[in-house]
Amino acid sequence: MHEKNPMWDREFQDWWTQVGWPQGFTFSLDDMDFDEIEDLHRTPGEIIEAPLLPLRDVVMFPRMVAPLFIGRDRSIEAIEVANERGEPIIAMAQRDADVMEPGAEDLFTFGCEALMGRLLRIPDGTISVLGQGIRRVQIIEYLQLEPYIRVRALPVYETAEKTPLTEALMRAVLALFEKVVQLSRTLPEDAYVFAMNIDQPGWLADLMAQALSIEVAARQEVLETLDVAARLQRVSVLLAKELDVLELEDHIHSQVQQELDKTQREYFLREQMKVIQTELGESDIYTQEVNDLREKIVQTDMPEEARAQAEKELGRLVSMPPMSPETGIIRTYLDWLVELPWSEETEDNLDVKHVEGVLESCHYGLPKAKERILEYIAVRRLAADKMRSPILCFVGPPGTGKTSLGKSIAEALGRKFVRVSLGGVRDEAEIRGHRRTYIGSLPGRIIQTMRRAETINPLFMLDEVDKLGMDFRGDPAAALLEILDPEQNYAFSDHYLEVPYDLSKVLFITTANFLDPVPPALRDRMEEIEFPGYVDEEKLEIANRFLISRQLEENGLQETPVAFTEGALRELIREYTYEAGVRNLERRIAGICRKVARAVAEEKKPPRRVTAAMLNHYLGPPDFIRSLAEEQDGVGIAMGVAWTEGGGDLTPVEVALMPGKGNLTLTGHLGDIMQESAQAALSYTRSRGDDLGIEPDVFDKTDIHVHFPEGAIPKDGPSAGITIATALISAFTGRAVRHDVGMTGEITLRGRVLPVGGLKEKMLAAHRAGLRTIVIPKRNKKDLVEIPQRVRRNLDIILVEQMDDVLMTALQPLAPTPARRRRSKKS
Repeated sequence: MHEKNPMWDREFQDWWTQVGWPQGFTFSLDDMDFDEIEDLHRTPGEIIEAPLLPLRDVVMFPRMVAPLFIGRDRSIEAIEVANERGEPIIAMAQRDADVMEPGAEDLFTFGCEALMGRLLRIPDGTISVLGQGIRRVQIIEYLQLEPYIRVRALPVYETAEKTPLTEALMRAVLALFEKVVQLSRTLPEDAYVFAMNIDQPGWLADLMAQALSIEVAARQEVLETLDVAARLQRVSVLLAKELDVLELEDHIHSQVQQELDKTQREYFLREQMKVIQTELGESDIYTQEVNDLREKIVQTDMPEEARAQAEKELGRLVSMPPMSPETGIIRTYLDWLVELPWSEETEDNLDVKHVEGVLESCHYGLPKAKERILEYIAVRRLAADKMRSPILCFVGPPGTGKTSLGKSIAEALGRKFVRVSLGGVRDEAEIRGHRRTYIGSLPGRIIQTMRRAETINPLFMLDEVDKLGMDFRGDPAAALLEILDPEQNYAFSDHYLEVPYDLSKVLFITTANFLDPVPPALRDRMEEIEFPGYVDEEKLEIANRFLISRQLEENGLQETPVAFTEGALRELIREYTYEAGVRNLERRIAGICRKVARAVAEEKKPPRRVTAAMLNHYLGPPDFIRSLAEEQDGVGIAMGVAWTEGGGDLTPVEVALMPGKGNLTLTGHLGDIMQESAQAALSYTRSRGDDLGIEPDVFDKTDIHVHFPEGAIPKDGPSAGITIATALISAFTGRAVRHDVGMTGEITLRGRVLPVGGLKEKMLAAHRAGLRTIVIPKRNKKDLVEIPQRVRRNLDIILVEQMDDVLMTALQPLAPTPARRRRSKKS
């Protein structure tokens, strides 16, 4: 028993306001007062009868004092009755705090006998009362539920004797409680000091259970644990859990605080920097950037609409804090606006002779493309203000010089050259850009390339326009309609810029290998210039002018130059390459130069000339074998000429007849159009059977097999019609076809010969193969101007309109048989 301290009650009664403990936390009166109160009520086996006060979210423990706010009618009545009669009250926790009118089943069976004091009525009708727990009780019987709950209860006592186990548990619990108090932001440090002065194990367990922020069920479990050692063990588990949560919370708080401290430190340093820079007459980096942008906007000669947009965005940038995420987006947008060329342009060189000289020095052939550029320069010189920039489309096989000619045109005009490859582009945003609502958005390739060009009148090459794709993200070809239309491109709209941009002064040149994939609307906006491919003579000239000298320089052979004979170059062209352009030819020349360079590096004697006989040593056996004319006339075989990507080739047609039922077999990897041509040729032959001396019933008793050699190569087109008809008529009549005659032309059922395409390549193929005569449609006469003079001199060109004209030229007279000779002698 402690010595009675008269100030003890008052000090602890005022504890609530002095230490500011959180609502719901309770404190104890001194143990002297409690012992006296408990002694007054201690009667062995006594059953008490008292009003019951249901508590929501609160469990009252013995020796604890807690402020209670009473608002329910039955609870207020119970308090008033206990106050009038001087009775204690039994405080009992509810199982469910949401039940407003609890019954016996809604309350726990264990509670705490308590004394009420300091009753204070509040204007809203509720009562504030200070309750002090006395002892544990267990409900035996409910006497009444209205107008207040009244019960009979049996007090429950605990042994206060200390044992080594309880002493050890008390120390462990105090150690945990000390750590909890240190980490908790709700428990004052005086709570641990108060706990240290408690020498009774049960009281210590109750104090800590009341102090921890745990659920009502956990506190009720501690209240119902009568064994002191077990109660301390239960409290130690609760303290350990609370300590784990507090340690984790403290770790999280420390991390957050470190970030906050770092941010505050940066902010403080930035403010100090601003003050120092202000004192020195300088401005901070952010302000300098804003001022630089403002100066660039003033200096840039942009249209009024673009300037208004730039000033608006600059105003937003000034009003934003430097660390705002949107600051970087606006600064990037303003950088694009001020760095785009709005009025800067290069001066065109309009000297026609100069431009012609530059084009001729850089490219051989291509007369149509060069002529069109010279026309553009001439009109630009005479009426610069009235003409619009043309939209040219270079169409031709790979390696024919489309892209390099564009570079030469830019060099001749004195313009910047920029290029965008459209191959594989499937997203419309690649052309028009992304809207600024997306993270990482940028302008489209057109605006990006214009920024790189730094002028508003570059030569802009759109490469591989025929290889544009289309998917769910849009159609890039449709986006090009505005760009390649002179009526619209003066105000091109990019999704990122959101202001019109003038593309009317740009010279657009597109390239394509084929125009079939290009949409009609886009094709209509372009002026097509065909690159038909180079013939052998042109390739020979290009190699001598450009390719050999370039490869000698690239392979370090300037001091030991190597000459290529004409025979070597012709064999390279005809047997080591098979193309319309000159890329593979240059690769073959480069391969020879590398081997010569190796010989020089190894200090061996390099060759001074490369002849045709040396090609097998340097490059191995030939990769291709050109078709040659037949050596003698034959029945059922005619020689056609066809266009290929390699520049044209011979296409022999063979016909075999055999007994059968009139079936027609076509072989040789033929396309639908060529198969239809064979059907038309057969129908023509059958319709002219009487005129050709063919018995009518022969067709029904004969199977026909038409074969095109080199079956692995696909073949299609109508231009083999007269060739098939000639071979069929030769097979049925027995008249041989001249081996030195080639032919091309489409046939109709009435025997008319229609014009075909690719005449230049076909005639060059006939000339290379050694043919002497070529039969072509008369309506192709206009195309002969494209044929080199040398080829026209060496070929006998026969212009035909009817199939009869073809037969007169191609078929030999019927050879007389021995029987026929005897009959002629008798006559």
